[in-house]
Amino acid sequence: MIGLASKLSAAVGGKSAEALKSAFGMRTVEDLLRHYPRRYPERGQLTELRDLQVGEHVTVMAEIYSAQLIPKKNSSPARLKVVVGDGRDTVEITYFNPRQQIRELKPGARGLFAGKVGRFNKTLQLTQPDYEIDADDSFAGVLVPVYPATAKLASWKIAQTVRIVLDLLDDEVLRADDPVPADLLAGRGLIDLAAALRWIHVPSDLREVHAAQQRLRWDEAFVLQTVLARRRAEVAAMSASPRVRRDGGLLAAFDHRLPFTLTAGQREVSEEIFDDLAASHPMHRLLQGEVGSGKTVVALRAMLAAVDAGGQAALLAPTEVLAQQHHRSISALLGPLAEAGLLTGGELGTRVALLTGSMGAAARKRALLETVSGQAGIVVGTHALLQDRVEFHDLALVIVDEQHRFGVEQRAALAAKSRTGTRPHVLVMTATPIPRTVAMTVFGDLDVSTLRELPAGRSPLVTHVVPAVERPDLFARAWTRIREEVAAGHQAYVVCPRIGDETGEAAPAATTRRSATGRVEADPGSGEDQPAGEEGLRPGLAVLDVFRRLADGPLTGLRLGELHGRLAPADKEDVMRRFALGPGHGEGLDVVVSTTVVEVGVDVPTATVMVVLDADRFGVSQLHQLRGRVGRGSAPGLCLLVTEAPPGSPARERVEAVAATRDGFALSRLDLEQRREGDVLGAAQAGRRSSLRLLEVLRDEDVVVDARLAAIDVVAVDSDLGAHPGLRRAIAALLDDDQAEFLAKA
Repeated sequence: MIGLASKLSAAVGGKSAEALKSAFGMRTVEDLLRHYPRRYPERGQLTELRDLQVGEHVTVMAEIYSAQLIPKKNSSPARLKVVVGDGRDTVEITYFNPRQQIRELKPGARGLFAGKVGRFNKTLQLTQPDYEIDADDSFAGVLVPVYPATAKLASWKIAQTVRIVLDLLDDEVLRADDPVPADLLAGRGLIDLAAALRWIHVPSDLREVHAAQQRLRWDEAFVLQTVLARRRAEVAAMSASPRVRRDGGLLAAFDHRLPFTLTAGQREVSEEIFDDLAASHPMHRLLQGEVGSGKTVVALRAMLAAVDAGGQAALLAPTEVLAQQHHRSISALLGPLAEAGLLTGGELGTRVALLTGSMGAAARKRALLETVSGQAGIVVGTHALLQDRVEFHDLALVIVDEQHRFGVEQRAALAAKSRTGTRPHVLVMTATPIPRTVAMTVFGDLDVSTLRELPAGRSPLVTHVVPAVERPDLFARAWTRIREEVAAGHQAYVVCPRIGDETGEAAPAATTRRSATGRVEADPGSGEDQPAGEEGLRPGLAVLDVFRRLADGPLTGLRLGELHGRLAPADKEDVMRRFALGPGHGEGLDVVVSTTVVEVGVDVPTATVMVVLDADRFGVSQLHQLRGRVGRGSAPGLCLLVTEAPPGSPARERVEAVAATRDGFALSRLDLEQRREGDVLGAAQAGRRSSLRLLEVLRDEDVVVDARLAAIDVVAVDSDLGAHPGLRRAIAALLDDDQAEFLAKA
C-alpha cells in the first residue's frame, strides 16, 4: 500500500509521473490528490459555451451536431470540421489529417473536449483539442470531475490517474496521515481525510462534494495556522534585551518639538510598541496603516525609545529613493536632536547614518564607523545594511519598511547582526492595508497594529477617472491642471507603467524647458516596473517617450525631470533632491515623470497633482499608494486616473473603484478579490507554491478564525507536535527545507 508521502512513480508508473511533474510540479501522491476538480457537471450535462473566453484553456462537455470532412486541396491538408453545442451556443472544432477522428466523432455523440479557445471569423473555435467520447462506462459516477488541465494533460487523464491512486490507498494509512486530530473533527462535524479525498475526486452527489470541500478547506487553514502558532511560540521563547523607555530622553525632546499633535491612534500604537520593547522576548509586530496615517512618526518614536535605552535602531528600505527620503525626513523631524557632536547639536542627541550601495568611499566609511561605534543611534539603509562589513554597536530594534519587498532571509540577516547574543526587536511596516483574515493568514506569527486615523489638518484628496478615448477634452484638461497648479506654486507627478527605451541602455536624468504638442503614444520598451498587459493591447505608455512629448508639448516651459529604476542611483537622488527643493528654488523641478518608484515613502508637501497614465494597468492597491504622494501639505490634492479601458470592462471598473473611495481597507479587499490569493500568500510563505487551493481567506473568515484558535490550543499543549504525526507530516509537505529554515530565522 502507498501513503500520501509516497512518490507518484510508485503508484502510477514513471511515464505518468513524469507527465504530472512536468505539467504541475507534482512529485508525491499527496500532490496529485490535492489537485482538486474545479467543477462537477452531471453526466450528460452540457457546458454553457457562452462563458468561454478567447485564450483560455478549457475542458467542455458538449454534443456533436455535425462532422464534415473537407478533402485535401493543393497544399492544404484534409481537415475535419466538427460543430459541437450545448443546445444554445456552438463551438467549431478543427482536426487536420483526421483519420482517427473520422471514426470516433459522430453526430449525436457527447464527450469532453479540451483545448485552447480561439476565434475565427467571429466564431469560437478549438483546434486539435484532445477529446474523450462518453461511452457507457467512460465517465465513472453521476458527476464528472473536471480538473485544471494543460494542453498535454487533459482533465479525464488526470481523473483516470487519480482513480488508480485512490484504489491503491488504504484508509487506515490515510487516517494515520490525517493532520487534524480526531477530537477536532468530531467537535466540528467534519469527515475524516480518507472520506474527504475519495468524495472530492469520485463523488456520488454534490452533498459529498460539499462535505469534502468543507473538510479540506479547514485542513488548509489549520495546517498553516499551526505553522504560524509554532512560530509565535518560538519567538516568545527567545530572549531579547528589554529596552525600557526613559523620561527626559530623546523621545521626550522629540515629542516636545513636534509641530503637530499625535493622533489617538498614533499614541495607542506607540504604547503597544513601547510595551513590546520593554519585554524580555523580541517584539515581532506588523504596523499597517492608511496612506498618510503617520507610520513614519510612530516608527521614529520607537527608534528613539530604543536609543534612549542605550541601543541602536536600523531602518531597512527597499529602494535608494525611499532610503534617502527616510534619511531626509527623519533628520528634518529631529533637527538638532540628530546633530550629536556638532556645534549645532544640543545636550541631547544622536546621529542618523545613511548606508546605500551607491555611496562614495569616504561617505560609506564614515557611516560604517558611526554605526559600529554606536555614535549613530539610527541607521537608515537599503540592502547594503545586510552586508557582512556592516556592524552595529548594539542593535536593539530592526524596522523593515514595505516589508513585502523583502524576503524572510533578508529580514533575518539584519536581525542576526545583534552583538549582545539576544535577538533585536523587529517592527515591519506596510502602507498597504491588509484585511483582518489576510493578516491572520499571512502574518499570523506577528502582532498587528493598525493606524486608520489620518492626522488633523490633512488636506483633502480628490480622485477622478479621465476616459481618454470618450473624452479627449478631459485628457487635454489634465495637462492644463498641471500648469495651473505649478503657476500656484505647486508641483506634479506624471506616472507611467513602463520605462521605455527599447535599446535597454540607462537613460540620463534630464531636465528641460522645451515644449511641444500632441497626444502621448508609447514606443515598445522594457523596464522592471512594467506590469503584465492585456493580450492585444498596445504597449503601456513609457516614461522616456512621455517625458519627450510633454516637454515638447502641453508642459512646455515647465521644468521636468525623469525618474525610474534604470537611472544611476546618483541621478535618482539628484532628481528627487531637485523636486524636493520646490518650485521656488532655482534648481527645483515642477514636474517629475516617473514609474512607480514614487509609489511609497516619497514626501513632497508642495506636490498637489498626479496624473497616472494607463491607470488600468496598475493594481487597486498600487493606485491607492500612488495617489498618496499628493496632497501631503496644506493644499488639497488631485489625482487623475487616465484610462482607455472601455466602460463596463473589469479594468475600467477597477479604476473607477479607486476613484470612488479613499478607504484603503475596502480597496485592499477588492484587490484581493480580483487576484489569486496564492499570489499574496505564496510570497509571504517564501515558497514554491501556495498551500491554498480551496480556502479563500475573505470568504472563509469563520474557518480561518476557528482554525487559528484550534492551532494555538494544540501548540500550547504539544509544541513539537510529537503526539500529532499526521500534522507534522502535513507541515513538512507544506514547507520544504529552505522554507523551514527561513521560517526558523524570521
